Formats: sequence, C-alpha cells, structure tokens
Amino acid sequence: MASPRIAIALAMVALLLAVQGCYPYPAYTAVPVTSSVPASFDASWGAAQAAAYDEGVRITSEDRQSGTLRGDKGPFSVLITVATQADGSVRVGFSVTGPTAQDPTLQDRLTRAYQRRMGR
Repeated sequence: MASPRIAIALAMVALLLAVQGCYPYPAYTAVPVTSSVPASFDASWGAAQAAAYDEGVRITSEDRQSGTLRGDKGPFSVLITVATQADGSVRVGFSVTGPTAQDPTLQDRLTRAYQRRMGR
C-alpha cells in the first residue's frame, strides 16, 4: 500500500517541480526601428532648388558638377552649395549677402524650406 502512495507523492513532487520551472514571459512587442538613410545628392539638389523657389529666389546659374546654385532675390545674392561628404552624407549650405536689414531671416527661411522639402 505504501508503494502507490509513494508513486503518487513522487508524481506530485515532479509535477510541482515542472510547474515551478514555468515562467510566463511578457509578450514580445516589436519596437519600431528607425534608420536614417543618408540623403542622396539628387534629392538634396532638388530640395535646395525647391527651397530657393519657395522663398522667391531666382536661380541664375546652376553647376551640378561643383554643387553650386547661384541666385538672387532683389538686392540679395544667394549661394547654395550641395556637397557629398566622405561618409556618404550630403551637406547643404545657404549663404546670403546683401542689405540684411531689409530681410534678416532669408538665410534661415531658406534652410527651413530645405528641411521641409527633405521631410525633416
């Protein structure tokens, strides 16, 4: 008679040990991964042209080879440079010369227009 009781007791101990090893892990939730793909020269060039247009700058010369756009807006001269860096990223710069008292924010507006055009 002791044999069936021992067998049942051992089975219960084994079951308790098996259940004790079970741990309900939290559900896996995917975390969105964002990666920043460097802008292409073409996309940056187009966005720089469009930014100039957005701010009323008339492009007077374009030289894709050197990455320069030149233009004007009234008494202001605008130089836009687009250059691919060694790491593959693209650097865009805006330079405005003229009587800044007439329009002190033109360069900032060009930069913001470019950023908008690039979806930033």
